[in-house]
Amino acid sequence: MTKRDLIEELVRRYPRYSRRDSEVIVNSVFDSVASTLRSGGRVEIRGFGSFIVKQRQGREGRNPRTGRLVTVPPKRLPFFKVGKELRLRVDGKLAANSTAAAS
Repeated sequence: MTKRDLIEELVRRYPRYSRRDSEVIVNSVFDSVASTLRSGGRVEIRGFGSFIVKQRQGREGRNPRTGRLVTVPPKRLPFFKVGKELRLRVDGKLAANSTAAAS
């Protein structure tokens, strides 16, 4: 599923929003997630999962073409940790409607 598919799904489910409004909503969500992660925060979406930033230490690596040593600088990388409910849904062990009953 692409960003465009998300926008189309939002328009289909909520016809009162225009395509442009739906695009603004999707972009706002993504921008909020990115900005929170950039500032070192954590984004948790209950029943879906959480996004966190992990720090990678600098290290010595090798250039695969020449075999020479290169210094790889430290960096911050985003990671996604899947939530239990999503994991069960993907595995087919939890129906989409049973979430309301579990709450």
